Amino acid sequence: MKIILTSEVSGLGAPGDVVEVKDGYARNYLLPRNVAIRWTKGGEKDVEQIRRGRRIREIATIEQANDVKAQLEGVKVRLKVRAGNGGRLFGSVTPADIVAAVKQAGGPEFDKRRIELGHPIKSLGAHQVSVRLHPEVTVKVGLEVSPAK
Repeated sequence: MKIILTSEVSGLGAPGDVVEVKDGYARNYLLPRNVAIRWTKGGEKDVEQIRRGRRIREIATIEQANDVKAQLEGVKVRLKVRAGNGGRLFGSVTPADIVAAVKQAGGPEFDKRRIELGHPIKSLGAHQVSVRLHPEVTVKVGLEVSPAK
C-alpha cells in the first residue's frame, strides 16, 4: 500500500515522504495513529504542503546542526518539578518540559519531537537526554531535575 507520512516514523521516513508499506502495517498501525494518510492523486498537494512546513521547522544542514549542538553542550539545564518525599515525581518530565527548560537556560529553540527519552524521567537527580538534531548529529544534554519549593 502506498501512503504519505504526516509524522516522522523511525525506520520508515519523515513527514511528507511517500512510502510503500505492507497493507496490514498501514491499516492496523499507521493510519489509526494518524501518522500517515492513504496516497491519492489529490494527496500530492498535501505532500508539498507537508514538506514546505517541514523545511521551515527543520535544521537543514549538518553545519546548522553542529552549531545548535555546540550551543546545547554549553547549556546547564535545570528543571524544577513537584516531587514527593522519596524523590519520586508527581507524573514525569515530558519533552515539552525539557524544551522549555533549555530555552529558559538560554539555549537554542528546537522541536520537542527531536528529544529521545529512553525511559520516562520520574525521579529527582541528574539525567542524560538525547536530542537528535539531524540524522547524523545527536547530542546528549545533561538535565538536573530538582524539587520545586
